[in-house]
Amino acid sequence: MRTTRLLSAAVLLTALAGCGTSAPAASDEAAKPEVIRLGTLVPLSGRNSPSGEAMVAAARLAVQEANDKGGVLGRQVELVVEDDACDPGTAVTAARNLIAKDVTVSVGGYCSSATVPTLKIFRTAGVPMIVALSNSTDLLTPGYDSIFLICGMVTAEADFAVDWMKRLGGHRLAVVHDGTSFPITLAESTVASAERTGDVKVAAKLELSQGAPSYARTATSVIKSGADVVYYTGYYAEANQLIKDLRDGGFKGSVVVGDGATDGPLLENLTAAQSKKVYGTALIVPEFMPELKAWSDRYQAATGAAPGPSTVEAYDAVNVALDAISRAGSTDRAAVRKAISTTDMQAMSGPMSFNADGTRKVPKFLLLRAEGKGFSLEPQPAS
Repeated sequence: MRTTRLLSAAVLLTALAGCGTSAPAASDEAAKPEVIRLGTLVPLSGRNSPSGEAMVAAARLAVQEANDKGGVLGRQVELVVEDDACDPGTAVTAARNLIAKDVTVSVGGYCSSATVPTLKIFRTAGVPMIVALSNSTDLLTPGYDSIFLICGMVTAEADFAVDWMKRLGGHRLAVVHDGTSFPITLAESTVASAERTGDVKVAAKLELSQGAPSYARTATSVIKSGADVVYYTGYYAEANQLIKDLRDGGFKGSVVVGDGATDGPLLENLTAAQSKKVYGTALIVPEFMPELKAWSDRYQAATGAAPGPSTVEAYDAVNVALDAISRAGSTDRAAVRKAISTTDMQAMSGPMSFNADGTRKVPKFLLLRAEGKGFSLEPQPAS
């Protein structure tokens, strides 16, 4: 699109040169290759901003490494960043801003509730989406062939969580969500997995409100249900307060949180007693993966900070996009979409390829255990 406008300008300036006007600078400018723009929507404001900032840092690292090697198709790569604040309305406006800036691929996505309303916007513009972190089943509802998910779906995470709850000695499960897209679908998938396998009995299904100062009533309902394990599927700010209220209410069982809560300051201001028997289902956490040490060192050298959760997926999303653009041989969005669908590469998070519905073929999950103000990896039992 932009190339056509630049070539038209060059033709016009050449014609003017015949009337005694010379424009070598403009012709030289037209001959310069354009940048390839990737767009990322992440939360840079609000409670989830630490995760969004880490995602941007990782994505920029991938872009810088590509540019240091000469770019893609002889062109430099540019990352265009917009803040979605994990808010649906903000995300819609931000998505339109990215499209106006002529991005070839969208490589963002943290909160599913903010990613879902952008699906139609990117689809209408023909922009394929490589979704870094969002993994709600709501992303698959439209049935678009232009959406590709770096993370495992909530159904796989739910099966993983239920299996671990049984291993942790849980018999009666209380599932709590915050009423938004990803937490609801992870909660529903967890209930379905528990009922299907019979590994634990579902004692309560509860919803809390984001941003509330107290969840004492929810804690009371959990305790009255007789649950001995809680799975909270929302994000870390609410999870932190819920854990405090559960412990203050006398709950002694295990508290497990979903991957949206292990990413961030979940354990902030918790006492040793409150954080005891707190676990989290997680995606990729570099500090627990020795095979990522070289990459972690590069990230730290570039950013001055150690890579946390959400960074590897953001890095991989950029590289999947650039790999597809290279194989497509152009930035034509339809050709790039087709190339993404045939991805077969070794990414930082492991083998990367996609099923026909855009889900990842080989997802990976970890179980983390709270220890003081940090986490340790719960060893995977031998199969």
